[in-house]
Amino acid sequence: MVSVDTEQRAESRTGGADAERREHARLWHITLSVAGEEAPLKEVRRALEQLAYDHPFLLNSRYANDHAEIRYWEEARDLHDAAAVALRLWGEHRTSAKLPPWEIVGLEVIGRETYQQRVAEGYGPPPAASMGVHPF
Repeated sequence: MVSVDTEQRAESRTGGADAERREHARLWHITLSVAGEEAPLKEVRRALEQLAYDHPFLLNSRYANDHAEIRYWEEARDLHDAAAVALRLWGEHRTSAKLPPWEIVGLEVIGRETYQQRVAEGYGPPPAASMGVHPF
């Protein structure tokens, strides 16, 4: 009985921390732009499709043979955490998805409310009407 009681207390402590983390997490809309030397379009598309498979929250990727733009939602406590995750995305998946050796040339991180306001006012990023990987 003591071990069950100890496990239950540990679970409630962990569950409380998880609940608190979720309670403070917010959704952030990420737009990551990468660019570099030209690569074959078929390879770029295949790599971005693999990235979308590896990172299931990917909304939309647009690509050309020398640059790409990736848009997705990230859950994070604050902008700093969301940006840190976004800045690691390309490098962490470079090998597994066989991404081109491009560098990050742009990053936009905006909160969900700001994203919705921009779209409603007609001057924000266009909604990702067609999800998936598409050429520019």
